[in-house]
Amino acid sequence: MDYCPNGDLHALLRKQPCYRLPVQAVRFFAAEVLLALEYLHAQGIVYRDLKPENILIREDGHIMLSDFDLCFQSDIHPKLETRTRVKVGSSARARYSCGFSDRQREEQVTEFVAEPTTAFSRSCVGTHEYLAPELVSGGGHGNGVDWWAFGVLIYELLYGTTPFKGGSKESTLRRIASSREVRFHVAEGEREEAGMGDARDLIQKLLVKDPRRRLGCARGATDIKRHPFFDGIKWPLIRTYRPPEVRGLAVKRSKSKAHVSHVTGASSPRRRRCFWKKLKYRLMRIKGSRYSLNSNYNYYSYVNYRR
Repeated sequence: MDYCPNGDLHALLRKQPCYRLPVQAVRFFAAEVLLALEYLHAQGIVYRDLKPENILIREDGHIMLSDFDLCFQSDIHPKLETRTRVKVGSSARARYSCGFSDRQREEQVTEFVAEPTTAFSRSCVGTHEYLAPELVSGGGHGNGVDWWAFGVLIYELLYGTTPFKGGSKESTLRRIASSREVRFHVAEGEREEAGMGDARDLIQKLLVKDPRRRLGCARGATDIKRHPFFDGIKWPLIRTYRPPEVRGLAVKRSKSKAHVSHVTGASSPRRRRCFWKKLKYRLMRIKGSRYSLNSNYNYYSYVNYRR
């Protein structure tokens, strides 16, 4: 396991004003947790203990999951699915002949889906504030408990508390089982950050009581990645992103330049074009070197728990 001098995400939250993180920081950490869950689910592993205390922060500011004693493993059937995506582009001919610059065209996109949809267990384990309704009821559960906990995690990072927290453990469990909707703790007159609307929409889609309708339960992280809250994130490059600057997070800077624009949304189209042009040039330079672009280098450091 890598050295994690920044402790866990829970300790970082305790250092923030009102125990809250800015939206851009939440987007960064949530995206990395999403990839970690995707990695586990692709191997048929249901985590069942997602919470800030189990998310460690490495010295480079990126996260890794820990504490796999509550996991269980099931069969997994990976598959490739093709969907049609409408892409908006520009055309000089359209601009001069038709008076507008945007045109739409359809393209086929192939996606890799590996979600343990057949996973099933009757044991009731986990942290009570993060338990899904099907866990509380004791009727059996599957992969959906991780996506419920993911919604609770995003809520806590944004609001400093969990959505169904009561005065006692029993009160919290009753609220999880009986609450019909998610209530957001917004102070009167509080100015809302950009992106909060998308964040609330994602939370509501993850905290759906029926796991058959819960976002992520059918196609896993593939569907969650497409939510507007994560717009602009280049998923294969996320390990090169610069971690957010928040109170109490000491990041050891690498010599290579970090890429931050797709997390913060602060980059202009011109800067993005320059970035991709430089990246393409660098890839062409190293293509013939001793470093293979198709190497087995692992971008993510996760513990593979198997029983």
